[in-house]
Amino acid sequence: MPIRIPDGLPAVETLHQENIFVMPFGRAVTQDIRPLRILLVNLMPKKIQTEIQFSRLLGNTALQIELELIAPKTHTSVNTPPEHLHAFYKTFDEISHLKFDGCIITGSPVEHLPFEEVDYWDELCRIMDWTRGHVHSTFHICWGAQAGLYHHYGIPKQPLSEKLFGVYPHQVEYKRSILFRGFDDTFYVPHSRHTTIRREDVEKVPALQILASSPQAGVYAIYAKKHKQFFVTGHSEYDADTLDQEYRRDLAAGKPILPPENYYPGGDETKAPLVTWRAHANLLFCNWLNYFVYQTTPYDLSMISEESQDSPMPL
Repeated sequence: MPIRIPDGLPAVETLHQENIFVMPFGRAVTQDIRPLRILLVNLMPKKIQTEIQFSRLLGNTALQIELELIAPKTHTSVNTPPEHLHAFYKTFDEISHLKFDGCIITGSPVEHLPFEEVDYWDELCRIMDWTRGHVHSTFHICWGAQAGLYHHYGIPKQPLSEKLFGVYPHQVEYKRSILFRGFDDTFYVPHSRHTTIRREDVEKVPALQILASSPQAGVYAIYAKKHKQFFVTGHSEYDADTLDQEYRRDLAAGKPILPPENYYPGGDETKAPLVTWRAHANLLFCNWLNYFVYQTTPYDLSMISEESQDSPMPL
């Protein structure tokens, strides 16, 4: 089935070129099916790139997805044209009366700041609190995962001695987890961050369950047993050249940066990156949409409430 995204969004042309079915609104409303309503809280600076990355993953399933985009109104984006934001994005206040089957909270390059010094922190806290009573399942990514763990469970982020930058092998720890159903014994995920979450801090919180980790990248996926929240520290959604773009950008800016690990063939940065994470990225989002959204969400979204989210859901 297709993904429904706003008409005119740049992602439409890219997805068409990749043979991912995008359905126009007029055709979608004629189908006798309720699409899954997914909210993307886009905190990334290059919002168009991020829209395409997540639309690609959400659109590669057997479910009909209706994507809604919001960005913090308390932050002025300098990397996305204002006309794009005006045309395709809403503010939290404009959608706060609605309910959604799923929500994705992206990463953001603000990890050098204490959470409380991020200019949209108060607004993001309102959104994260709101998800508990208005969203069936919420998926936090990278800095968004660190922000969610800090806000909901008091777990701090910790600075790394050097940037974690590359594509790293991971293993599933909780073997019965259906989020990782179908995964190989080792799977790869891109990371790009200066901070981390300590395992011992997560293990102190009984409400949380570590699902997967990496010897190099640390804790990767965490599940909140009651509130249907996932916290994922890597960037499975990244394009083939995203880490390359970050590397070239930092080199040009004179920042101390090493080439991303396990990324260029033979470590030769003149060669095109080798993609080793795409299949598992698709499987990760397919499993989340299928098992934690579609199969358990109420048909009537008005039934979603904080009380309904309080019941533990089997992993």
